[in-house]
Amino acid sequence: MAHYNATQKPSTWPIQNNGLQDLIQWDHYSLIINGERIFLLGGEMHPFRLPVPELWEDILQKIKAMGMRMVSIYTHWGFHAPSSGKVDFETGSHNITRFLEMARDIGLYVFVRSGPYINGELSAGGMPLWVTTGVYGDLRLNGTAFTEAWTPYEDGLAQLVRPFQLTENGTVIMFQIENEYGNQWRNVNAKSPNMAAVSYMEKLEQNARKNGIVVPATHNAAGQSAKSWSRDYDTVQAGGDVDMYGLDSYPQCWSCVPASCGSSSPSPFAVSNYHDHFQQFQGGAMNPWDGPAGGCRDKTGASFVNFYYRDNIAQGVTILNLYMIYGGTNWGWLAAPFVGTSYDYSAAISEDRSIGAKFYEIKNLGLFTRVAHELAYTDRIGSGTTAYTNNSAIFVTELRNPKTRAAFYVLRHADTSSASPEAFVLVSIPTSVGNLTFPQISGPVMFNGHEGKIVVVDFHFGNHTLIYSTAEVLTYAIIDGVATLVLWAPTGVSGEFYLQGAAEGDVVSRETAQWLTVDKREHGIVVGFAQNEGRSIVEFDNGVRVILTDRSFAHKMWVPVLTNDPRAPVNETGLVIGPYLVRSAKLSISTPNTLSITGDSNTTTTIEVFTTTNISKIQWNGQNLPTSKNAHGSLTATIPGPAAFTVPTLKNMKWKSFDSLPERHRTANYSASSIAWVSANHTTTPSKTKGTVPYLFADEYGFHTGIRLWRGTFPSNTSATGVFLNVQGGTAHGWSAFLNGEFLGSFLGSANAATGNMTLLFPKTALLSGGDQENVLLVMHDDTGHDEGSAAVNIRGILNATLIGDGEFGSNSSKVPVFSSWKVAGTAGGGTGSSLDPIRTGYNEGGLTAERLGWHLPGFDDAAWPSNSPDEGVAGAGLQFYRTVLPLGLPAGLDVSLAFRFTPADGSNLAYRAYLYVNGYQFGRFYPAISSENTFPVPNGVLDYGGDNLIGLAVWAQSEAGARVRLELVVQYAVASSLMTHFDGAYLRPRWDARRLRYE
Repeated sequence: MAHYNATQKPSTWPIQNNGLQDLIQWDHYSLIINGERIFLLGGEMHPFRLPVPELWEDILQKIKAMGMRMVSIYTHWGFHAPSSGKVDFETGSHNITRFLEMARDIGLYVFVRSGPYINGELSAGGMPLWVTTGVYGDLRLNGTAFTEAWTPYEDGLAQLVRPFQLTENGTVIMFQIENEYGNQWRNVNAKSPNMAAVSYMEKLEQNARKNGIVVPATHNAAGQSAKSWSRDYDTVQAGGDVDMYGLDSYPQCWSCVPASCGSSSPSPFAVSNYHDHFQQFQGGAMNPWDGPAGGCRDKTGASFVNFYYRDNIAQGVTILNLYMIYGGTNWGWLAAPFVGTSYDYSAAISEDRSIGAKFYEIKNLGLFTRVAHELAYTDRIGSGTTAYTNNSAIFVTELRNPKTRAAFYVLRHADTSSASPEAFVLVSIPTSVGNLTFPQISGPVMFNGHEGKIVVVDFHFGNHTLIYSTAEVLTYAIIDGVATLVLWAPTGVSGEFYLQGAAEGDVVSRETAQWLTVDKREHGIVVGFAQNEGRSIVEFDNGVRVILTDRSFAHKMWVPVLTNDPRAPVNETGLVIGPYLVRSAKLSISTPNTLSITGDSNTTTTIEVFTTTNISKIQWNGQNLPTSKNAHGSLTATIPGPAAFTVPTLKNMKWKSFDSLPERHRTANYSASSIAWVSANHTTTPSKTKGTVPYLFADEYGFHTGIRLWRGTFPSNTSATGVFLNVQGGTAHGWSAFLNGEFLGSFLGSANAATGNMTLLFPKTALLSGGDQENVLLVMHDDTGHDEGSAAVNIRGILNATLIGDGEFGSNSSKVPVFSSWKVAGTAGGGTGSSLDPIRTGYNEGGLTAERLGWHLPGFDDAAWPSNSPDEGVAGAGLQFYRTVLPLGLPAGLDVSLAFRFTPADGSNLAYRAYLYVNGYQFGRFYPAISSENTFPVPNGVLDYGGDNLIGLAVWAQSEAGARVRLELVVQYAVASSLMTHFDGAYLRPRWDARRLRYE
């Protein structure tokens, strides 16, 4: 967002809009929506990473419950455009309209980020893989071919977003043009423009405007050095500038492996100087193949949230979008080569959709920013270690609203690496009743290391003023015209607040405070307290009710909005305490005087509700609860926990298996004559990469994802004795080679090698001799995705395939042996640009026989297959496909996360790869020789909670030792929930059909 230059006076920075609408404005302070300044806290999720539209509602409800006002989404060009000129915004999880409808109905603003490049640790950064061949010229520039490639996608997306803009009574408020594209300047300091990049950005914005996008256009700069596309910085009118400049920053490194960011180990509590950058956020970190098991959740955990996000506020940030708030899964082959199938991102909402301490800590801040209206309009008055407290170990930033004079003092340790507890008093702080030093009656404030704190001064809530509070404001609500204010402090820490205009205070509930003192002052009442676990309530004669809680109790306090207004007006909210999650609250239509609440519970618990006096009953997830009313006016009831259930044991299932690599055999045993096979005969290439001819670059033949099979033939009368192979498939790729069915060797792969080369000698027993027979070399190549950015054009395939020998006609000949022909097979239909599975998309499968023929799909007839389990395993090198049916009968009213966990059956042999398919979706890749990632959550919708589920497993033995692997079904969590988990998801699980038979 825009901030003012310290050398300019605020009056020279007027309120702006883009001239296309007047509902959304901005200035150096904040965004202004419908005339109201908004502190905009939001989080990122990607619909394509959760391929079950019914579950998008779950994530959106959780984002809303965190106190956030906005959800930000990437849309994925490659996912929506399976081939050139074709777009899909309707099928299954392609249905962006459905997502925008959900967000509108739940009451969240939406920030749409369309690309065409989105990065996102995705294969080719989200560009379709068909643009990576070189045919489309330079990517992410203004060339005609590339422009014509992205235009149908950008047209279609803008047209479906248009009716969901705020100007059309929707909730879309911003639209991002491109992503992390810092190419505006050839020389950033000299401000010499790169006109090709400027033209590209202008074409993208013109396209959005032509298709009816009128909300502000934005961009996010990848770091602070490029300074591209900012109107403020572009004093030379280079062009291409967006309405609002944004910054993409990962202070803790975007990866769980710090070396990925060029840093050995950034301090987890270092701060970044965003304030000075804007004068002229990070939700988690992704886990690469060689990252720690389970990611690095502690790295950006609850302590990071508490400390770092408050420091962002101290620097004047008023639009804070967390990447990611829900990461999801890189199912299929969505990811770039350095990332596995998990995109958990250590986010507040985990890959399996569970929530925990990080979620609750963000909620504490989110609820505050939602009601701290004055925070969206503040000047940074000063900062330092000596002006505000009596302890120089404390660094304080003062933010003050120039109109209301409300102030926010953001505190942290001066030495951000310090963990020392510190005691302090705020000294001579300007307030509406004079300069005050406080606490006055409760002793110094105790401040722990690695912690942030916001002390409010002259904080206005309803018609009342909180002169100061050393306890943090969680939220407030206006109920029946009466203000209920919630303050929290860490457990065991004292707090103090000064409420203006009150003459008497009554402690109506003193359940947990060690001591609580009410002391009259000239302008009101000072209350001091020591906060233990739980809550206490103080009521004042001026109509104010204050609830005092500790941190953990505040975590289970919810403020549902009774309408779908994203602004969350304080007079349209209630207070609900106790449940694991509260999704929504509204007046019951069917039962008078009843508040209907929906949410989740992980155990039997008490629910307490503060709401209007005409409500006397609580309904929880549609059930009327026996309700009682407390003396202080709240309602209480008991909500049940989840019902007991069991899941089947996969080891006890009946498994069947079949050889899924018949292609390794020579022509007499296997004929590569079906439409699955394309002649790999290109003698020229649009790629800048060169290799042996014919060019064996998979994307040029229409095969972009997964395993590709290459069959090279050469005559039996050659003297070939071996082959040199150099295969490029991205980091963590692998390959195996066979001659006439006999195993030659494998490149096992590593987390760091994008190419793998080997010289393989031919066993004499494998070579054919005499006659006109053809030897068949099969190379099975596992592609882990395309690189990001300009490196997306790096080829996937065989760079070099050279036969080794003395000569074609004997040892005295100068002729070297050569291949007669090559063929390649990949995803069924890929060679003709068609898709047999538009729901799961081409990202879901590669060229295995099992995939081409649909063995991974429900409905395929495996009756003739022999029984065999993956625990018994594969004998020798090769690839075996396993199938079983998993029946599920989970009770209604539960939200259960199920995951599949791999463990090696033989720890001495890890030279294999296993690919998991659930009802046709590829939802896990187990590479035990490379990665510790072994647990793969699978959402309901992909799984049928109330029926039979086809589980498929491809096990690729990369050595003669074979492979044995164990697979188990584990329960990640279970909660009683209002979420509709038993829905008709059959449309997401299309069954096998006979078209597959053509791809043998």
